[in-house]
Amino acid sequence: MRDFSVSPREMAASLWRNRSLTIALIKREVIGRYRGSFMGILWSFFNPVFMLAVYTFVFSVVFKARWSGGSESRTEFALVLFAGMIVFGLFSECVNRAPGLILANVNYVKKVVFPLEILPFVSFGAAMFHFLVSVVVWLIFYVIFFGMPHPTLLLLPLVLLPLVLFTLGLSWTLASLGVYLRDVGQIVGVFTTALLFLSPIFYPVTALPAEYQALVHLNPLTLVIEQARQVLVWGKLPDFSFWAAAMTVGAAVAWLGFAWFQKTRKGFADVL
Repeated sequence: MRDFSVSPREMAASLWRNRSLTIALIKREVIGRYRGSFMGILWSFFNPVFMLAVYTFVFSVVFKARWSGGSESRTEFALVLFAGMIVFGLFSECVNRAPGLILANVNYVKKVVFPLEILPFVSFGAAMFHFLVSVVVWLIFYVIFFGMPHPTLLLLPLVLLPLVLFTLGLSWTLASLGVYLRDVGQIVGVFTTALLFLSPIFYPVTALPAEYQALVHLNPLTLVIEQARQVLVWGKLPDFSFWAAAMTVGAAVAWLGFAWFQKTRKGFADVL
């Protein structure tokens, strides 16, 4: 039986080696999602616009919420909230789909030459497309109401890098577990729903009692969401010491997830 490398280098090498195939599958994934609809891929733009309008109305008009330390502007509150939502959306879209990645591509499992390890990259690429569209929507509204964005916006990819590694690691792990334990998909759905409210998306960490703030900081999404707001909304530099620690954790999770996937993929064909 063929042995699959678990080397950290193989994670990047596989993506580079299969880059053309990965890009083609990402395009097929994005286009296929909107195939047959009247507006097609334009839905990827209108969906975040609609959600931004809903968040603005519900939280700033109905609940009259304001962001601690910010102004009284409803628009600012909506943009602060939406910045957290698009980061969470990138994570949740990948993680929710991960348990079904192999199950949805059984025909690839039978093909020895197909690199199954790129499927999480494909899922992440499709999620990144929607993330970028949401960022464009955020920028349009920011420019309309507040003018030119802060130059720190350019640091957003750097801020997201720990989350990228962490998400890919979880995706590899859940994609493998989903083959052997079909309940994983249901568990992950409940988990991400709970994580939506346990992450500082609808509230700042400083709004919580001191004894709970430390617990919220254990959430791997907390640092990324807060630092994304720092560079997008407040125009501040991220805390690079915390970023370095998050990178270390993210890289470890990515490698462990990849290694688990490579070690367990030999049994996929037997189970399926």
